[in-house]
Amino acid sequence: MDMTQRPRRLRTDGVRPLVRETDLSAADLIAPVFVDATTDERVPIETMPGHERVPVDQAVERVEEVRETGVEAVMLFGIPESKDPKGTRAWADDGVVQEATRRITSQTDAYVITDVCLCEYTDHGHCGVLEADAAEDPRLTVRNDETLDLLRRIATSHAAAGADMVAPSGMIDGMVGAIRAALDADGFDDVPIMSYAAKYESAFYGPFRDAADGAPEFGDRRHYQMDPANAREARREVALDVEQGADVLMVKPALPYLDIVRAVRESYDHPVAAYNVSGEYAMLHAAAEKGWLDLESVAHESLLSIKRAGADLILTYFAEDLADRL
Repeated sequence: MDMTQRPRRLRTDGVRPLVRETDLSAADLIAPVFVDATTDERVPIETMPGHERVPVDQAVERVEEVRETGVEAVMLFGIPESKDPKGTRAWADDGVVQEATRRITSQTDAYVITDVCLCEYTDHGHCGVLEADAAEDPRLTVRNDETLDLLRRIATSHAAAGADMVAPSGMIDGMVGAIRAALDADGFDDVPIMSYAAKYESAFYGPFRDAADGAPEFGDRRHYQMDPANAREARREVALDVEQGADVLMVKPALPYLDIVRAVRESYDHPVAAYNVSGEYAMLHAAAEKGWLDLESVAHESLLSIKRAGADLILTYFAEDLADRL
């Protein structure tokens, strides 16, 4: 055999790192942080090993722990002290995320991104204002345009508290445009928006709903989150968010939707983010606990695949665990 083409020549230890196509670093990662206004001590999240809800008084300490690993960006999720049908604590000046943001931005150099949504704050667990009789009629859902006004309030309250970036995640039509207009009107034109531009109604969210106490009391979110069967629709959703002023484009979940990550990367010059969600994290932990997989290796390979697909930023519960290795 006359084999002039031998790919193995570039797989030896000396040259292998030189020809590596994809690099993953701690600077690519965003660490989720759960701040809980209902507790005075840290509460382990049973379905997400290694993660906790922390009280507001320990928010700064928790973020400093993240930064010590080399990860500089955090995403704040809040568990409020009370809930109501409209989720009014989501935009309260003394709300859990607002107070945590003020402390973190004044006492650390972390880059603070805040989740702009209502599911953790409404007593029904949905991401907006409900239509009448929605609890009894599965054909009903949240009121889109009425919800936009609440998202404006949340985003501007986060920016006023010092958030570096806001991230609307409810998949409400027009949310990016409404938030951009509200931020600009209030003098926060320099605050970027990371939109959950293609967020699917996924079965991989289960552990997060335990962590953030945001599971819907009835029904599901199929009327506002995307059908997992649809890819072309994601292009349309992303295009709308770009037109409305999104600065960063998020795909959620990550691993089952790498084709969507790639499609967004190829279509836009915007930074692309992907959310390596709680279910993806939990299933690897579960397999590792059984001794079936090496946790660190499969976690690294998973994040590498997300980066290879085209993500610039990865929101992941593995951020701290892998930062040292990276």
